[in-house]
Amino acid sequence: MHVHSLLHLHMSLSHDDPVQSAQTAPPRPAWTALDWWPPVGWWPDAARDLLPGTVSSPASATFVLPPHTESVHSARSFALGTLTGWRLDELSENMELVVSELATNAIRHGLRLARSHVGEPVRLSLIRRGTLVTCALNDPGAGSPTLRDPSPMEVGGLGLHIVESLSARWGWAPLAPYGKIVWAVLRP
Repeated sequence: MHVHSLLHLHMSLSHDDPVQSAQTAPPRPAWTALDWWPPVGWWPDAARDLLPGTVSSPASATFVLPPHTESVHSARSFALGTLTGWRLDELSENMELVVSELATNAIRHGLRLARSHVGEPVRLSLIRRGTLVTCALNDPGAGSPTLRDPSPMEVGGLGLHIVESLSARWGWAPLAPYGKIVWAVLRP
């Protein structure tokens, strides 16, 4: 693993379901790019309906990607190792492709569009809820990810189509005061 990488594991010691609590709790201010990622109990709002009624305690792992394209390989290795540790190897093949696409986009586009926040990291977080795993990348860039319809002669432009086809759901959200998070939920 690269020297500049960071592995941070969170395990909830509470028997309460933080996602359920978050659904009934009063609204809180938006998460910002300056908050530690991921906040305990986070789950994409647009994918909450995928959660079963009772879910085991969440687990998460975070990897900070160095700002160069070679770090995509390290991100894939990190994701596969994390899934092995969680005994969710059946997600490995799809997760490897999703991480590749999202990490490549974050480094290629997110860092390039982070004009005033040069040096901010790209973070890959995996969040497990039962057998569901969210792959989330946040970067300091201002651009929004959009599905493209590349011509047959173009090289590239299909990454988000791959993510969409391999995930139960995917999406993105801006972070305040800058940056964004792009996420995909995978299930066996």
